[in-house]
Amino acid sequence: MTDEFVDALEVYVRAVTGKKAENLVVLDVREMTSVADAFIICSGRSNRQVQAIAEYIQSDLKKQHKKPLSVEGLTEGHWALLDYGDVIIHIFYEPVRLFYDLEGLWMDARRIKTRSMKSMVHSKTPTEDSDE
Repeated sequence: MTDEFVDALEVYVRAVTGKKAENLVVLDVREMTSVADAFIICSGRSNRQVQAIAEYIQSDLKKQHKKPLSVEGLTEGHWALLDYGDVIIHIFYEPVRLFYDLEGLWMDARRIKTRSMKSMVHSKTPTEDSDE
């Protein structure tokens, strides 16, 4: 894993954490799919928080001249998906996240910690590597 790759993800991670998204996981899927290089998965405590997180991410990344190719699920707020090409951001209402278990589906993907993730206090998900 290159430092450049992790550094490039930092802008997305900062946007995700701007509205107190919880249980943040970043997966390196470059060797596993051509759909994206990284999946960022996080949770909100309510449907409304999921919507607010997704809206904040879009607004924050727009300031960085990054616009999503596609946005799905904003209306319901159960699972919002923001597709930025190389990075796909999944924002779940926590019970829906547990049901779909993307971390389990992509369990062979390497977990990434950016600089800002290493410095913030967050609760670990059961599938997160404990040695990082």
